[in-house]
Amino acid sequence: MRAVTLRLVGRERELGRLLALVDDLAQGRGAALLVEGEAGIGKTALVKAACEVAAARGFRVCRGAGDELGRPLPLLPLLDALAAGRSESSAATAERLLARVDDLCAIGPVVLVLDDLQWADKASVAVWRWLAELVDQLPLLLVGVLRPLPRRDDVAALRKGVERLPLPRLDPVAVVELVGALTGGTPDEALARLAEDAGGNPLYLVELVEALLRGGAVEVDATRIARLVQLGVPPSLSAAIADRIGFLGADVRRVLVAAALLGVDFPVADLAAVLGRRVVELLPALQEATVAGVLVDGTAGLSFRHPLVRTALYDEVPEAARGAWHVEAARALADSGAGVDRVTRQLLAADDRVPDWVADWLVVHGSMLVAHAPEAAVDLFGRVVTSPSAGERRGVLLAHLAEARFRCGDHHGAESVALAGLEHGALVDLHWTLAQCRSMTGRSAETLAEVERALALPQLTSSDRARLLVLAARAHWDIGQLDDAERLAAAALVDGDRRATSWALHVRSIVAMVRGRMTEALPLFDRALAVAMGEPATSDLRLLLQINQAVTLGELDRGAEAIASAQVVRHAAEQVGNLVRLAQAQSALGQLLLDAGRWDEALVDVDLLPDDLKHPLVSRCDHGVAALVHLHRGDSAGARRHLAAAGADLGGHVVGPLSLALSLELEQAGKAREAWAVLDAGWESVEDLLPDTVRLAVELGEDASAAVARAEALAAEPAVPHRRASALHCRALVAGDPDGLLAAAEEYRVAGRPLYRAAALSSAALLFAAAGDRSAARDAMGRAVEVQEELGAEWDTTRLLARLREHGIRRGPHAKHRRATHGWDSLTPMELKVTDLVVTGLSNRQIGERLFLSGRTVATHVSHVLAKLGVRSRTDIAREAIRHRRSAQDAG
Repeated sequence: MRAVTLRLVGRERELGRLLALVDDLAQGRGAALLVEGEAGIGKTALVKAACEVAAARGFRVCRGAGDELGRPLPLLPLLDALAAGRSESSAATAERLLARVDDLCAIGPVVLVLDDLQWADKASVAVWRWLAELVDQLPLLLVGVLRPLPRRDDVAALRKGVERLPLPRLDPVAVVELVGALTGGTPDEALARLAEDAGGNPLYLVELVEALLRGGAVEVDATRIARLVQLGVPPSLSAAIADRIGFLGADVRRVLVAAALLGVDFPVADLAAVLGRRVVELLPALQEATVAGVLVDGTAGLSFRHPLVRTALYDEVPEAARGAWHVEAARALADSGAGVDRVTRQLLAADDRVPDWVADWLVVHGSMLVAHAPEAAVDLFGRVVTSPSAGERRGVLLAHLAEARFRCGDHHGAESVALAGLEHGALVDLHWTLAQCRSMTGRSAETLAEVERALALPQLTSSDRARLLVLAARAHWDIGQLDDAERLAAAALVDGDRRATSWALHVRSIVAMVRGRMTEALPLFDRALAVAMGEPATSDLRLLLQINQAVTLGELDRGAEAIASAQVVRHAAEQVGNLVRLAQAQSALGQLLLDAGRWDEALVDVDLLPDDLKHPLVSRCDHGVAALVHLHRGDSAGARRHLAAAGADLGGHVVGPLSLALSLELEQAGKAREAWAVLDAGWESVEDLLPDTVRLAVELGEDASAAVARAEALAAEPAVPHRRASALHCRALVAGDPDGLLAAAEEYRVAGRPLYRAAALSSAALLFAAAGDRSAARDAMGRAVEVQEELGAEWDTTRLLARLREHGIRRGPHAKHRRATHGWDSLTPMELKVTDLVVTGLSNRQIGERLFLSGRTVATHVSHVLAKLGVRSRTDIAREAIRHRRSAQDAG
């Protein structure tokens, strides 16, 4: 029996479109494309033909495929396509896969294909979507191949903004041409009429004709006419496939059925393990199956020619027997040392009866499974903990299940499991999960009761006791009981456990921060980091400590150092794929850049991560930063978009940038009293609200003495210029003292807070004008406007000039300052740095390492550069850079 050769007949238009994209790739221009159509319509064959052309031109071709059996395990298609291994977590793996694509594209053009995208896991779909947003700046042809069913919202969302290439059924002319190619002759009328029954589906047509040829139903005469000489046609595609399989020997069929258990793609070593045979013994059967067109070379070893072929073989096994066979396959793979992913795939497909060995295997590999595939872990651990085989291991298994549920965002489910686990022993890990759940749901007070009961238990180790004390300290912190938090954190330091000690020092440091004792907090962060260094269990805490350390440096007006520290920790969080800390680091950096007046850079990171990956307070802070910048720049529409995303309900928390933005929006709408009310409700918690609170209170005739007293109390902290500036600012506003405002502006200059400096100068200009000192007013106005123009704060400038005109003071002749929006002059300093490195050929990841930016941030900068220069690729950027430099040299 000869192998199938599925010629690309009737696909000239579609192949031409794909080859045009390959041509664009040679010019450095990437694209994303979805190839869509029903099963067997020729999607894979079409894409394969284009990939062969790309490979012949020296492009790197990477191919992976979704698999119904492997869908619960994140990122398998991309791991196969990019020949990559897993990292510490699914998020870390996703980040490294993105970096891998970026690095490959820096070497040369890349074609990345994900077949059967409808079966891909959610994480793979999310990475595909992110890559689709990058194709305008990478030499990357990203191809997704999918069927219309099953329908999935996340897959459907990929179609937005991505070119689609639907494959229709073959027309009658193409059907006749394909039949002729398969039979070696022109089909007669009877054969052509029979071929129409395939409905223009190439796979069905091939299987139909091959079945006729195997049965001797078609003969080719001397005139090269292929004549239908007998009937007996397979009534369906599945029947035609079954007919092909039916011609194989019994041993070959047994091997293929076992292979079908492993999925569409399978390593030959796994097949040998499942069958209990050596690879060399399987070679004759595998060779026969390959010659018959059932198997082909795949990404992981061998692959069924089409998923429908694998389905036909899999369905031959009675459903009642499949589950048991999957369990046996899992055991064979586990005994052979196969990876956690491959064993898990079999266990997930097995029935609910769990043999004893699975519990032991999960105890050993549970942490890795929870980190890599928490949803799959919930399924497996959920089965095992209810089985008799769990026995004395039930407490440990419940701890893994609780952690998996927490990672999936099921906080209530995780809490229930953790409480059940505590009945099997006071496992500290269960208490930590329980505390996290209650913290996320605002019920930390309940944690205190649980921890107190646990601390009263006999035979606690000193390490366990210290960790429980830290949990109590964190719970007290959550509910605002700072004295108790500090006391218990100090008690946890006594026992010397490194994990507990580092957490206890962290609690003490954030208590010091909240109380305004920044100079006390900084050495506590240093001590905590020194203790946590090298301890695997504190990797997440180290990131948190570094984030808060950067914030503290910023509060001490060590702005450049703070920004550099925030960039370092953001890069570290991205490298390990810790999206929670990545979001927090980006948010902290955004606030630091806002304070420093580097507003364009602050705006870049706001939308890098979707809001559903951020803590609500982090998301609101980010949108507050963006809205505040847009409002000061006079972009009310942009501000409204971010304010709508942030929402008005802050849940009792004061988010400084968001409160300032909400207040400014109201003030711009002429609602000064409502604007003041927003700030008046939060200045006790957030010191940055004090100057505007006092300014609005004075304008409205309200008592601002309490806010002024707060500013003066904070100024008692030595060596913090912005606090001294704030106290001077508030006092001078109440006293109507323009000289005091000039002194405040100078302190703000030293502190590196340009927006507040401009505000103090503006208020001074207005007071001088009201007193009739036009010269001093004009001088203060000039300095204020200079700062505002550097920030792009057009609304502030417009308001100041309008109010000064009421006093008869106008701005003298000046060069009109307009921010360029296109061309080289529109590029920000950071965009220019990124452009210089793009020209050298560095990838986004490599640029990020040079500049301590995340790869996502670099990608956003590159997108902005492409848009501002009006070009389509990195190659175009390099070409424009060379042209620009030559023009500058000629002009010089």
